[in-house]
Amino acid sequence: MLPRDANPYGNIFGGVILSYIDQAAFIEAREHGMHRWVTASVNRVDFLAPVRIGDVVEFFTRTHKTGTSSVEVGIRVEANRYATHDKVLVTEAVLTMVAVNATGKPIPFNTPATVVPGSAQPPVP
Repeated sequence: MLPRDANPYGNIFGGVILSYIDQAAFIEAREHGMHRWVTASVNRVDFLAPVRIGDVVEFFTRTHKTGTSSVEVGIRVEANRYATHDKVLVTEAVLTMVAVNATGKPIPFNTPATVVPGSAQPPVP
């Protein structure tokens, strides 16, 4: 983590970590189907320890449960401390991601892909 993302105390802003958590949840949800995935809710976030300048941060995701168009994703965030190389659990979160069509309407995620891999565009019919 870099100084540009830190507060005056040398800790990384929680919003920066939340942004990465949101991206990690998207990547996990995408494993269930190549669709537009949006964050429906941030069900829980627990900041357990600070992330500091110089830490290397890892995000571990796991699908907790699935619905018809939604996926609940758990994210575990660990920091590898710069000075000591200790691994510390710093944040845990649960987000719900929903597969949507081009108009933002929820769709079953087990349907054929609606997004072409490597592109933000839907497949050509």
